[in-house]
Amino acid sequence: MPERNMHNPAPWLSVIGVGEDGLSGLSGTARDLIAQAEYVFGGTRHLALVATLPQGICTAWPTPFSEGVRQVLALRGRQVVVLASGDPFFYGVGGVLARSLGVGEMLCLPGVSSVALACARLGWAREQCHVVSVCGRPVERVRPFLQPQARLLVLSADATSPRLLAEWLVGLGLGAVRCHVLEALGGANERCRSFVAEDGPPPDVGALNLLALEVPANLSALCLPRCAGLPDSCFEHDGQLTRQDIRAVTLSALAPRTGELLWDIGGGAGSVSIEWMLAAPECRAITIESVAERAARIMRNAQALGVPDLLVVQARAPQGLDGLDMPDAIFVGGGASRPGVLEQAWAALRPGGRMVVNAVVVETENRLLQAVREWGGRLTRLSIARLDAVGGFHAFRPAMTVTQWVASKPDKA
Repeated sequence: MPERNMHNPAPWLSVIGVGEDGLSGLSGTARDLIAQAEYVFGGTRHLALVATLPQGICTAWPTPFSEGVRQVLALRGRQVVVLASGDPFFYGVGGVLARSLGVGEMLCLPGVSSVALACARLGWAREQCHVVSVCGRPVERVRPFLQPQARLLVLSADATSPRLLAEWLVGLGLGAVRCHVLEALGGANERCRSFVAEDGPPPDVGALNLLALEVPANLSALCLPRCAGLPDSCFEHDGQLTRQDIRAVTLSALAPRTGELLWDIGGGAGSVSIEWMLAAPECRAITIESVAERAARIMRNAQALGVPDLLVVQARAPQGLDGLDMPDAIFVGGGASRPGVLEQAWAALRPGGRMVVNAVVVETENRLLQAVREWGGRLTRLSIARLDAVGGFHAFRPAMTVTQWVASKPDKA
């Protein structure tokens, strides 16, 4: 037990990871903390696993989840234990509580996570696997991680998750993906069963399960490329689309970094913001699109390509920019010549952030010349020509030239 001192008082809250083996898997310290606590919170299953130990008041975690957090924090200074599954800081309550607590207020005693147990059962090296959660999240989040020879560990929401995932994989043409459903890991009722996605999971999968996926190498053509510039055919659009070649250059200029936020003004089909988010799971994007039909189409594209968390704001810039989180980068694909759009976007941009504007009409080009005089940056003309049939012969047919302005906002002094 940690000792109390003037710099680091003893924690009042203990968060303890409990496995399916219950009391037998807990250390002596964890047992003592549970037995001595005034209040013990946990899921109904967690409380049942340690039922003989607590002497204090036991409370099943309420719905909504935030209400349980509120109740725990209201007991600040009392001896409180929160029970969690496995490692509380891995998609668990530990990280949520830590956001509201000072250093030294909480002690965490993690158990073995379901991911560690799954890797042990399958003989997979943990560092070679990706972990994705579909607990309260769309299954489409798995899409970017479906790569040739990939091994994925998918945290299920309930007994229906394996079937939903298998049906979704079949719909993508990935019915040959090898699946393993692992249930009640670490407990007396543990099971590990394998199936191919197109055959579906066993009919009696338990609610507490994890799904492991193996993607065959020969399915590479159905996997999303891991570079900027997806084929235009990946996107549903009405012609308002930043084309593949120009999009690749645009993403390079925007230079996405982990955890950054993009504003995509004049979203069109949402291709730039979608590829920004595909650059890293932590990348975020807000697309501002005034046409309702296009806004709905952007959401369908985002869902299909594995970034369902893309935020679409149906509004016209510059008015639609008010109140949005400060961006690290801004792309303007439409509306740049409209009064106030570039001014408001530049003012909102984080110091050190990047701004990229693509222009195809002379009016917007003229506005970009002014932008260079006002804020600096560089102008580049991008010309693409593609081979096309001309009668019985072939010639390169030029696409519309794109003038691109790229600028970085100076850091504050």
